[in-house]
Amino acid sequence: MRRRGLLAAPLLLPGAALAQARPVTITVPFPPGGSTDVTARILAERMAGPLGLPVQVENRPGAATVIGAEYVARAAADGHTVLIASGSTLTINPHIVRNIPYRDADFAPVTLISTLPFAIVARPDGPPSLEALMERARANPGSITYGTNGPSSFNNIAMLLVNEAFGVRMQDVTYRGDAAQVADFLGGRLDLLMVGGSTGLAQHRAGAGRILAWTGDRRMPGNEEVPLVADFRPGTVAQTYFALLVPARTPAAMIQRLNAAAVQAIRTDDFRTRLLAEGSFAIGSSPEECASFMRAESERWGPLLRRMNITG
Repeated sequence: MRRRGLLAAPLLLPGAALAQARPVTITVPFPPGGSTDVTARILAERMAGPLGLPVQVENRPGAATVIGAEYVARAAADGHTVLIASGSTLTINPHIVRNIPYRDADFAPVTLISTLPFAIVARPDGPPSLEALMERARANPGSITYGTNGPSSFNNIAMLLVNEAFGVRMQDVTYRGDAAQVADFLGGRLDLLMVGGSTGLAQHRAGAGRILAWTGDRRMPGNEEVPLVADFRPGTVAQTYFALLVPARTPAAMIQRLNAAAVQAIRTDDFRTRLLAEGSFAIGSSPEECASFMRAESERWGPLLRRMNITG
């Protein structure tokens, strides 16, 4: 009965009671240290107070988010197990992964946390602009290399979309995470990075690389001089996103409680500033708005993935 009371309590708990309460666990389907993990930890830190429950982060990486997503889909629908989904989870994987062990209907949305565009980054001795890169790629098909997290990873799919838009062909090289590809990039063994905002901005700010373009739908504050791919090829937008999801059949009252705590955290100036430093745009939506956004993204990417013949 005490546990049920904790779930129903809308107010903050005293420190001792908070420490003893059963925590909410945000499951991150990626290894520690990446953009998703960083976002989850910032959010967990800020949700605990408004939620009145401890909030912790657990990493369950593997299979392009499938392992972590399946874990949450099968978890008890009590609001204590939450997934921080990326665009791969419900936008890409259902279209390309055979026998995927979860469905959209296995989850209930809580909130859209943020959107994350990709940065096309060249070495300092590489092409000085996106136009120059495309001229070089057009003249030398397949000679320019870029790093990805696998053929069906979102950053590779984003680059394939860019290649298609400009009528060029560049060569993907698969790595296990950003760190390995950044090492080869810095060592001169890789021509380009196609990475999330935080990794791209880190190389740009350190002078180790130059961001040629962003793949999102708006320019990056503090980096406004860098164009969008869509400035040259209208409609060419490729960005992942982060959303909080819970198992289907989670009580509506608990979803609303999680939403209120998350949105309160996301809409603070501090959170928005932290995410911008990571190259992400904070959103904070209702469950219904989150569901609508994810549905629209899935409907947009499905035909593109089939046309590009992407398989998992």
